[in-house]
Formats: sequence, structure tokens, C-alpha cells
Amino acid sequence: MTRRARDPGRPTVTLIPGDGIGPEVTSAAVEVMEAAGASLEWDVQLAGKAALERGGDPIPEALLNSMKRTRLALKGPLETQVGRGYRSLNVTLRKMFDLYANVRPIRSLEGVKSAFSGVDLIVVRENTEDLYSGIEHQVAPGVVESVKVITARASRRIARHAFQLATREKRRTVTAIHKANIMKLSDGLFLACARQEASKYPRVKYREMIVDNACMQLVLRPQEFDVLLLENLYGDIISDLCAGLVGGLGVVPGANLGDRYAIFEAVHGTAPDIAGKNVANPLAVIFSGIMLLRHVGQRRVADRVEGAVHKLLAAGTHRTHDLGGRATTSAVTQRLIALL
Repeated sequence: MTRRARDPGRPTVTLIPGDGIGPEVTSAAVEVMEAAGASLEWDVQLAGKAALERGGDPIPEALLNSMKRTRLALKGPLETQVGRGYRSLNVTLRKMFDLYANVRPIRSLEGVKSAFSGVDLIVVRENTEDLYSGIEHQVAPGVVESVKVITARASRRIARHAFQLATREKRRTVTAIHKANIMKLSDGLFLACARQEASKYPRVKYREMIVDNACMQLVLRPQEFDVLLLENLYGDIISDLCAGLVGGLGVVPGANLGDRYAIFEAVHGTAPDIAGKNVANPLAVIFSGIMLLRHVGQRRVADRVEGAVHKLLAAGTHRTHDLGGRATTSAVTQRLIALL
């Protein structure tokens, strides 16, 4: 993928290939989207381990300038070291561009083996605060404190986003998930703000559920859920749990949305053990590309790509290893293009 001269009649998207399998799956997504007729320009920018190795900075200034210019990105997975190294780049980008809403549609797909059918829900997760604020310190040797930050401003706007999404997508119910029985002030504030926003949308049913009960109900009766509204940490955990209900992170897209910027991304990891082997599943980033296309108003192209993906999965002949098959990344990509 190379940077192209900008056409003012086409939206420009900052393309972040990512680490590990990222370049392979993002390249596949771009190829499929363009074959479907997407009218987009791509500004390729490195981030994460690849950027660190090339220029010594995991979030280069060139990437930030590109995002400020385009306000739109498609991103592959970025490496986050556990317990050491630089801070999560995903968290950093979300906070830097105030991408306060993490949205993940979770749907059962024909041809994808899973424990359930008929799952169709959307996880709406607050994306900028909670325990992910990164406020930690050592109180004494062997004692560490992490600060959970919940604000009325952030709670109100994520609740508003959930109800607006429910209204726009003709969803029936928004369920706020919490632990206010224990964290009465922080989660209590989150619930109070959710209730205030719920009162403005009388056509959308509002309910509340304690997070541990919600986890149990999700693995018993996921079909009964519609839109889930969560704080940052609960949303991170439950969104991956929900992905497991429909076949895994390889078939689930993600969007990080703010008032001015948007980043669409595959939500799986970098999978360094299979990087460069042409066996990675590109569908998560392709589904994320579908969300991007709808975001910029290219709904017809998005529908074409989505239709091709559904045909491919239903046929069952082109599945990567994580979905029980032996197809390569390039074989899946070329088959999707043929179906278009």
C-alpha cells in the first residue's frame, strides 16, 4: 500500500497497518473495499512497534498530523506490552482524540460455528476514563493503588450516544451494566446519568443489571440483550465475552467515535506467532471497514462488501484456521473480490 495524491472529491482515511498480522489484514480490507467501489484515499502511517523500530516513537508526529487532517482512520492491531514498556497505544489514541464511544456490533453469522444463534446486540462502552485513566501509584512497598475516575460529563455523553444509537438503529432496549451495589459513588454516578438520559428517550426501554449477573445472563440467554451501556473496564471485558458468543474476535468489528474524530479497528491482537504466514483472518478489519464506509455515507458499497462476506461464510469453503478451515488470508481476500 502506498500513499496516493489526494483527490478532494474522496474522503481521506489515515490507514494504520499495525503490528504483527496487522499489515496483512488491513491490506486485505483495503483491497476488498476498493474492489467493491469504495471512494477513499489512503494515507498510510506507522504506529506501535513498527513505528518505534523505524523512528523511535510508537506514536509519530506524522501519524498525529494525519489524524488531525483526516479525522478518520482504519487501524490494524497494535502491540501492547504486558506489565512493562510504553502505555497502551489504543488507550492513548482514544484519549488524545477524545474518542469517547467504543461501539462493537455483535451478531451471529451463518456459517460460523458458535454456541448460540440469533445474537444481535451492540456494546457501547465509555472509552476515556474509569480505571483506564492510568492513575496508579505505590502507597508502600507491596501496596499499589489504581484510581477509578467516573465523571458526570463522560457518563452523560456515553449514555446519550447509546440512546441515540438505539433510536437510529430502531433498537428496543438499552441495558446499563454496573456494580453500584458496591461502588456506590462511582457506579452510582454513572447510573444517575444514564437514568437522566433515558428519561429523554421514552420509546427506548431502559433497564439496569449488575455486571456479574449480566455476564451470567449473557452466556445463558444472549438473545435477550439489545444495546449494552457500560463503563470502560466492564465494557472492555464484556465486549470480548460477547465476541465469544458469535465465533470470536476474528469476526467482530470495532469503532472508536468522538464528536470530531473516528477510528475503526480490528479488536483482536497482533498474533505475532502467525505474522507473515498468510493465515490470519481478515474479516474483523473488513467488518470494521464496512462500519467506516457507512460512517462516511458510502452505504451501498458497505452493503456490497457485507453481502460478499455473508456469502463467503455461508458457503464455508474459505475459512481461516480460527474459524475451522485452512484458507489463507489471500485466498479469503480473492474469494471476496470474486463474490463482489
